[in-house]
Amino acid sequence: MNAQHANARAGEAMPSLAGLELLASAVVLVDGAGQIAYANAAAENLLESSLKALSRQKLSAQFLNPDELEHICAQARQHKFSDLRQDLTLERAGRDPLHVHSIVSALDEPRDHILIELREHLQHLKLDREERMLDQSQVNKELIRNLAHEIKNPLGGIRGAAQLLEMELPPLHLGQLREYTQVIIKEADRLQTLVDRLLAPHRRPHIVGDVNIHEVCERVRSLILAEFPTGLAIRRDYDASIPEFRGDKEQLIQTVLNIAHNAAQALSARIEAGDAELVFKTRVARQVTLAKVRYGLALDLHIIDNGPGIAPQIRDRIFYPLVSGREGGSGLGLTLAQTFVQQHLGVIECESRPGYTDFRILLPLP
Repeated sequence: MNAQHANARAGEAMPSLAGLELLASAVVLVDGAGQIAYANAAAENLLESSLKALSRQKLSAQFLNPDELEHICAQARQHKFSDLRQDLTLERAGRDPLHVHSIVSALDEPRDHILIELREHLQHLKLDREERMLDQSQVNKELIRNLAHEIKNPLGGIRGAAQLLEMELPPLHLGQLREYTQVIIKEADRLQTLVDRLLAPHRRPHIVGDVNIHEVCERVRSLILAEFPTGLAIRRDYDASIPEFRGDKEQLIQTVLNIAHNAAQALSARIEAGDAELVFKTRVARQVTLAKVRYGLALDLHIIDNGPGIAPQIRDRIFYPLVSGREGGSGLGLTLAQTFVQQHLGVIECESRPGYTDFRILLPLP
């Protein structure tokens, strides 16, 4: 968001609020009736709604337990304090609660207006976790690349030796012994395929062009529905204002497809029951830090399913290679997805509980 746009947004409420657009913490202005008169970009991001939508609602309507916050605002209107600082847990329908430090103060002008600043306790923890994930991912990639090369070289020798051994088998026992040499050859080929998949992200060139994220989602949607034509509903919740950005379209399609396909497979029981749902949701996030770099705008893509959730014992390791929650899974789909997202200077994270799993992809926007 440029300065002119920020000033115009803030000017819709009060010209003096223009500087609040630059703050990383959420700031909300509430009028005497409890309705939201202004919210800065960070507040839009925190409340996951635009100022245009928020301005038609009461702040209390955003939360399931607004009583404590309303009580603080009422005290502020009575000028019982200049500003009150308090930790709050604000419950939200269908989403994780917000653990925030609130700063509430009354304004002399406009009369009865309250200024509320909300700072997430978990924000710095989230940044630390993203940094650790990025560092761990770099270590994993180096380990995988070195290990794959070490495996690849002797595999060719094993396969070649098995072929030569098969050629030297006596005709009398060829029918019986050929079965064993074929096992060696086929298993060597299977390991070769696995090694090639491990090395694929490092070999494939990064082809950059203009990307429309909704074209990516629609392509994946058609592929998933072709494989799961009944019992699965795919719902779109798109923000049409998201601009095109520079990226590798094929890599992003593969990223979204890997996540969505995993979700569809996890939804097998609900697909049989006919109530499986997959949601593609896009939004614009403002003032976002990705890999230690601050961006004014970012793509906020969510891939949400109503499946059983990710098993707690692997939840913190799902992006590690060869970790899979499904029997027979290779454990490479999410590793590749994370690699492709990081090549676009973004981050990928996951929130999961029974009945709700949300993979969130954040990518910088121009």
